[in-house]
Amino acid sequence: MQLRLGDILIMKKPHPCGSKEFELTRLGVDYKLKCCGCGREVMIPRIKAEKNIKAVKGEVNDR
Repeated sequence: MQLRLGDILIMKKPHPCGSKEFELTRLGVDYKLKCCGCGREVMIPRIKAEKNIKAVKGEVNDR
C-alpha cells in the first residue's frame, strides 16, 4: 500500500467523535493519525492500521 504523509485515510471504524477520516502525519512501524473531526492524534501499529483502511483520498490541499 502506497501511503504518503498528508494523505487522508477513510477508516472502517469511526473515531469516538464520529469522523471516519484521518490525516496521516507519521509513517514507520507505527502510524500517527490525526482525526479530521476533532483534531485528536492517535498512534496505532502499521498492521492494524492497514487492515482498518477503507480508502485513501489523497493529500490535504491546505499545505
